[in-house]
Formats: sequence, structure tokens, C-alpha cells
Amino acid sequence: MDRLSHNAVIKIATGRHAGIYRVILDEVRTDRTVVVRIDDTPAKTGNTAPKKKAGKKKKAKRHPPLIGRLIWIDRDELESLHEHGQLLSIRIEPESIIMLPQDGGRAGQLLQQRMAVMADFLDFKELRTCILCHHSIGPLIAEAIQTHGVSRTFLYQTFSLLCRYGFSDSSLHVRYDRCGAPGVHRPCDPGGRKKPGRKTTQQRILIATGQPAGTTQPGMSSIWRSRIMAADHLIPAPKPPMPKRLDSIIKSHFMTSYRQEGDKLIELPPTPGEYPNKRQIIRVLTYDIPDLERARQKTTRGHFDRNMRGAAGRSWHGVPGPGYTWAIDSTIGDVYLRSSLNRAWVLGRPIVYVLVDVWSTAVVGFHVCLEGPSWDMAKVALFNAGVDHLLVGELWGCQLDLGLDPAPTLAAQLLADRGEYISAAARLTGLQILPIQSYTAPYRPDYKGIVEVLHRIAKDTQYRFVPGAIDARRKELEAKRFKPDKSALTLREYVLILYNVFREYNLTADRAHRLDAHMKAARAVPTPAGLWRWGHQVGIGFRREVPFSELVSTLLPQGPMSVTRSGILFARHQYECPTATEEQWVARARNYGYWQLQSYYFPGSVGRIWTPNLSGAGLLELHLSDHSTASPELTVDEVVDAHAYHLARNDAREHELRLVRLDTRTAQDDIIANAVRLTTDAEANFSGKRPPPREARRAEIAANAVATEAHSPPAHATQTEKPGTTDEANLSYVERLNAVLSSMNEAEVVDEPT
Repeated sequence: MDRLSHNAVIKIATGRHAGIYRVILDEVRTDRTVVVRIDDTPAKTGNTAPKKKAGKKKKAKRHPPLIGRLIWIDRDELESLHEHGQLLSIRIEPESIIMLPQDGGRAGQLLQQRMAVMADFLDFKELRTCILCHHSIGPLIAEAIQTHGVSRTFLYQTFSLLCRYGFSDSSLHVRYDRCGAPGVHRPCDPGGRKKPGRKTTQQRILIATGQPAGTTQPGMSSIWRSRIMAADHLIPAPKPPMPKRLDSIIKSHFMTSYRQEGDKLIELPPTPGEYPNKRQIIRVLTYDIPDLERARQKTTRGHFDRNMRGAAGRSWHGVPGPGYTWAIDSTIGDVYLRSSLNRAWVLGRPIVYVLVDVWSTAVVGFHVCLEGPSWDMAKVALFNAGVDHLLVGELWGCQLDLGLDPAPTLAAQLLADRGEYISAAARLTGLQILPIQSYTAPYRPDYKGIVEVLHRIAKDTQYRFVPGAIDARRKELEAKRFKPDKSALTLREYVLILYNVFREYNLTADRAHRLDAHMKAARAVPTPAGLWRWGHQVGIGFRREVPFSELVSTLLPQGPMSVTRSGILFARHQYECPTATEEQWVARARNYGYWQLQSYYFPGSVGRIWTPNLSGAGLLELHLSDHSTASPELTVDEVVDAHAYHLARNDAREHELRLVRLDTRTAQDDIIANAVRLTTDAEANFSGKRPPPREARRAEIAANAVATEAHSPPAHATQTEKPGTTDEANLSYVERLNAVLSSMNEAEVVDEPT
């Protein structure tokens, strides 16, 4: 029978030999088969050993019993069992960890030792000779002890491994993975094991002084573990940050004390020792929840399915159609720019990002900035290409339409230099919004030639008519030096120049070599824009809808926005939106203090910003307020430059103000000194009784009224003038005071802006 070969596993279903065996030797000529039983030994009956006392400490889990006793069975009996269907051939799949290589470390050294000691047992010829001659493995045991100097126990334990797992080297693997029972809970339930670990400092001090050292914080129990998992299950995904997550778990399942106050129940905070601490809860959430499930809990299900799921596949060479693969590259513009705040300021050379569709060679978007090259600005170029061109035109304050129909949407694959992808932000953007990110081949500009050619086209075109432009070839030949003072364009004006260059290229560049017979028959226009339109018409173009809020939150730079009692401020400029007005953000900040929100801004304009809608979905769009100190045509870089320029003059401005304050202080001191001198002289020359303050006040008022009437024309020429009394003087003063106030109010109304 072929099933009785060496190292095979058989099962005898019935009879006195019922069980599972491993075949050691099948000797046909002697009609005997040597096997070793590897299943559990039947329990012995008549056990009269005393039972363990209650409360006695449990012993550690014992190792599997040793096996290896040779059992001789007649082959005739086995053949009879086979004929009656009672002898079965079974297959045992080994654990996966046994199949892993075990080369280094202490485990590798012990494995090599086991293999050397058991070499004769793994040699079927030596094992067969010993069993047939001596009917046991004793001689091999003795020879191994003498040769390798190991103990008899070690040999029998190792031979038991071969019988249990099979006669191969993998059966001798050192199972250090079983040490400590990984993944097995060790609860510190009441009446069970105590809390493991080192004693606290306070407990060691109490023990040293002979005092009882109680445990302030008990170990993790089964009840606590189940409560933690139940409370965490109630928290919806995406899970909040860990501090808030811990607070929610403790509040929902560990605050069990209340105080009655009238008809209300007031929760009482738990005392130390009645709830698990931070480390215990984090350990339960870390080790009881699988890694992949923890990753799912950090985000929504849709985001995980889109960007974090295990997507197996391969990227095919070639591009299937327009809109599928884009290439991006940045360069330094060969032109000097002026500041829109003050055209006397030279800003330097800009950074230009160009996005090109690989299939149609059309320019789908670009961005000009003063910062970079960096991935943050590359994302803004993607934003310009992925959103509606009308919005981009509003942000730049001009009309930007590159002549592509239909309008581009974000591509599926983005080709860029390694320098663009080397940042962590690029990897994060890839997870969020770009399905495929690929490197362009290094040192192979012909693989990304379309982007480089467009940069050269833009530079050659602008050199002919743009003031302050640089001819890089003439610079290399030293035929002509460039002068930054000849520059005249601002950043927005240079954007308009590039827009005209790229629009002309999309509509006029010759692509006749790209047309095949079918495209010519369909009258495809041999230009980048024509190829783009034809590819989408025949159905090979790629388009995908990306929410505007996701484009903004992923591609635009972020900055803090403050809600204060004075308004909504970003970069010290005031913004407003109807939702913030309806929800009274400013009133809340006035009564409960200011707070900050994360906002997204477009570097080319400070006219509007976006922030997450806290009370709804999507983003809120905020526009510059009429009371703001900026205008929409300014870029963020120019606003920051103006602020830095203002701060640079703080010392000079403070010096000028200090001089004014010193002059004012000197004039005040002179007035006070003169008044003190006159008062001292008057008191020295006065003799007699002083009137009370009330009489002196009336006399002063009367004297002022008389002086005023003396310098003003009479109201009626025929009226007889009589010296007035003190009361008449008071009445005249009040009337004249009211007349002056009325004239001031009338002046305010007239001067008030309409």
C-alpha cells in the first residue's frame, strides 16, 4: 500500500489500534510496519489522585506530551482494515510560521544545533538500519549523546518533534513565538492573578517601611476590557482623537455614581482605581482591534474604499486617451516682475508650473507664483486645471480659457520629477485625490519632452515683446546682459501673457503627424485642442467628477483664520459670508472668546478664502469685507511683503512718534509751570476774605457772558440795554450754549458721508 510510505500519516478508524499514526518504517519483507501514535493519548481510568484544593495557585500550562514509542503492526492487519475502509490516509497542514526561514539570532543557532544532532534520525537509511537491527532507536540516542554531548532528555524531546510534525528540518524550528502566549488575555479579575509589573515608587516605600502596600490602580480585568470595547463600539467612525476618545469611553461606561438634586441626576466623577487609566485603555484599543480595522476607524468608509483599500493591479504602458495622464513640471520664468503695490519694487523672477495632457499635448492648466518650486504650489496648478476656468478667471481678475472642450477634470495619473514627489505632502495628496503618481525617467528629458518644449515656447515667445525678459541662450553666450530695471509687468499681467501664449499654442500648434487614417476621415483638427476634442468625442477621453470642497481642501494651501469680536480675520484682513452672519460668529466670539478655524486660500488673490462648514456640509466661501484693508487684486505674497515692509519701518516710525510725544510733554510742562507761577503771585498779592466757590463760579459765568455780549452785535437796535443780574447772565449763557450745540449737530449731519 502506497499510503504506508515513510513519514505518511494514517488514521485507523476502529479496533484496538484506533487513532492517528505517523509511519516510521514499512518493511514488506518482514510483513511488519513501524508507526508512532501522534494523537492525544486516551485518558486513564481509575484515577485516585486527590483533587486540588480550592484557592490553590494554578500551575503553568504544560508542554504537549512526548511521543515516539515505536508500535509494530502486522501489514496483514492493516491491509484488512484498508479493504474494509477503516484505514484512511490523512494530510496535516503545518503552521505557516514553520515554513518561514529561521536563520539569525538565538533561534537560528538552536535550529542548527538540532539539525546537527538529529542528522542520523533524518537519514532514512540510518534510521531504518537501527530499527530493524535493534527494534528501537536506543543506539542512535547513545551515539548522538557521545558525539554531540547533549542530554538524553533533549534527544527524546527533539525526536518527539519529528514524530509529531514530520521528519524534516522544518519540524525542528524553535517556537519562540509561543513564549508568553502572544494574543492571550491575562485578566486581573478578583480572586485571580495579581497585577503584573514593577511596584510603584510609593508602594516600594511602604514595603520598605513595613506598611501594607495596596494597589491604587488595579490591573485590567475582563469586565473592564468588555466595557472599553462596548463603549468604543458606540463611537462612530471616523474616531475622534485619542484624548477625546478616552473621555467618551470613561464617561459612557465608567461613570456609575450619581447624586440626586431635586428631579435631576448629577453625574459624579469616578475615583482613582474605579476606572482604567490612559495606558490601559490605549493598550486594549491597540491590541484587541486589528491593524486594518484601526486604519478604517480613522476615516470614513467611503474615503477608505477610495484611497486606502487594498487595490491590486498594474499600470499599463501607454496612455489610453486624453485626460488620463498629465505631466507637470516647474521652471523659473526668464523675466523680472514688478510689485502691484508699488511698481518701483522689483520682485524678481517668478516660478511657472505647467500641466500638459500627455495624449493630446494640450496645456490644461498652469500657475505662476513667487514661491517654490514646492509641492504646495504644484497642487495649486492642479487646482487651476481641475476647477471651472470661470472661477480661476475670477480669482486672477481676468478671463482664462485655454480653448479646450470639454473642460479638463483631474487626471488619473500624474507624471512629475522625483523632486516633486519626495515630500510627505505629495504622498498625502496622492492618497486623497490622485489615484496614480509616477516618476518621470531621470536623466531622460526626451521622456518628458512635451513639458520642456512648452517651457521653451513660452520663453521664446515672451522674449520678443515682454519688457525685462531674458534670453537664456544669449545669457550663456554672454552676448547681452539682462537688466531687471527694464521690467514692467506685475504678476497678474504676466499671467495674462502666459494665458495668451498657451491658448495660441493649444489652438495653432501643428499635430498633423498624430493623425491616423480614421482620425483624418473624421476630420480631426491637427492641433492639441483638436486632438483633445476628438478623443472625448469618440469616447476614449478620461473625465472624473471631484467635489469642489475636496479640491480646495486637498490642493490649496492652508492658513489659520480667527473669529474675533472685531470680525473674521485672515492675514489681518476682514472677511464675511452670509452663513457666518446668520450664525452670529462674531457675537459668539464677543461673549465666549475668539477661536481659530482652518482655512484655504488661493495664492494669486486675497479676494476669497474657504473654510469647512461646521454646521453643514462642504465649504464656506468668504469674501473680503468692505471694511478690509486689502483689495482682491492683491496676491498673498504681495500682502505679506507689504506687511514685512511695514514691520521693517517700526523703529523709524516709533522714533518719530516719540519725538512728537516729547514735544507735547514739554509744552504741557511749560503751561503747568506758568499756571503755578501766576497762581502763586495772585495768592501773594490777594488780601481780604475769599468768596465761597459757588459765588466765585457765578461771578465767572457772568463775566464770561458780559464779555461775549460785548463782542457780539445787538439783537435789536431799539432795545434799551440794561445791566443784567446774575440769573439773567446764567439764562443768557444757557441759551448761547444750546445754539452752539445745535450748530455742531447740523454740521455733523451735513458732513456725514452718504
